[in-house]
Amino acid sequence: MADKIAGIDVHKKVLMVVVMDARMPESKPERRRFATMPAELRRLSTWLKQLGVEEAVMESTAQYWRSVWLELEPHMCLHLAQAFSNRAPRGRKHDFKDAERLVRRLIAKELILSFVPNGEQRIWRNLTRMKLQLVRDRVRLQSQIECLLEEMRIKLSVVVADLLGSSGLRILHALVNGETDAKSLALLGDDRLKCTEEQLIEALTGESHPMHRQMLALELERLRLLDEQIAKLNNLIAQAMKPHQDTVIRLAEVPGLGIDSAQQIIAEVGVTASTFPSAAEFTSWVGTCPGNQESAEENSSSRSAKGNKYMRRVLNQAAHAVARSKGTHFQAVFRRLLPRLGYKSAVWAIAHRLCRLVWKILHGGIRYVEQGTGVEPKLLIYRAQSLAKQLRKFGYNVQITPANRAPA
Repeated sequence: MADKIAGIDVHKKVLMVVVMDARMPESKPERRRFATMPAELRRLSTWLKQLGVEEAVMESTAQYWRSVWLELEPHMCLHLAQAFSNRAPRGRKHDFKDAERLVRRLIAKELILSFVPNGEQRIWRNLTRMKLQLVRDRVRLQSQIECLLEEMRIKLSVVVADLLGSSGLRILHALVNGETDAKSLALLGDDRLKCTEEQLIEALTGESHPMHRQMLALELERLRLLDEQIAKLNNLIAQAMKPHQDTVIRLAEVPGLGIDSAQQIIAEVGVTASTFPSAAEFTSWVGTCPGNQESAEENSSSRSAKGNKYMRRVLNQAAHAVARSKGTHFQAVFRRLLPRLGYKSAVWAIAHRLCRLVWKILHGGIRYVEQGTGVEPKLLIYRAQSLAKQLRKFGYNVQITPANRAPA
């Protein structure tokens, strides 16, 4: 730990900065107030360097710490404290006192610090999280389109599995262009649809107002824009992670994961997960390990603590998928746990095992080899072809070649 440590209480418009000597924590600290404009941040950096500060800890309940972090990152070691770990007693809160308490608790190792990745990984995070928001907007838009079709008394989503698939979009665009004849609309459906032509005609026999068609045209325009932005983000993410293509493929080989999930995991934890020295610490940070609420030697709850919500979402989705994957090791474990734990807890236990496996693959640079019972060679070939197709879609160049792999 450095001799001179700065504590920074970050707000939207002002920064309360305190500099203390770690060798004499009882001495009077240096205090100064700064604005958050770029020129003031440069003054802050100059002042801290003049005082010989080599380490700083800051607290912020919003995103306003980012500009301060970027200004100070090249010059000193930085820590970001979680706000609740620096909470003051009620009625005794003061901005400069908060900054002093940050330094004292950092010296005493009582702060809970957040994991802030390096600059390259922060860009990956911004890209993958922006893509996630766009995907959520697309799902929300699909619900709005379905709601509008209900007002038009068109039950297309009942007979078509994917409302925004190729057949569904052709029919929706025809509706926007003024086509009202149900038989003509039904002819736009693909031959692979599982419904009969009579069912499709009945579902498309509705009544719509001209204003409905104009609203539908606006929503389809938004859908086109979202799809274009998602495709552009896919290319940007693939270009950013191209030097680590092998790591993406090794993660995507795990049952339940894919190229998109692998990219999100690497963006959140890094290429080697080097910040986490053990799988236990990694699962604790993600929030998949069992919690502990002990009092009087009795554990009243084993509910998992909060962790990285992006990793939890990916692992939870992967656990639901792998629980239905035939012949895999994880499905066998899921079926063994299901009678004793119930569905939700069994899925969460699979997510915990997947989390430990992700750490091992990233930290050890190894590959996953399926050890489940009854894995057919055709399924392995299909899985390899599916991954190769996804990789090409995301902008990678791959070829399928058999290889001898060590088990994870």
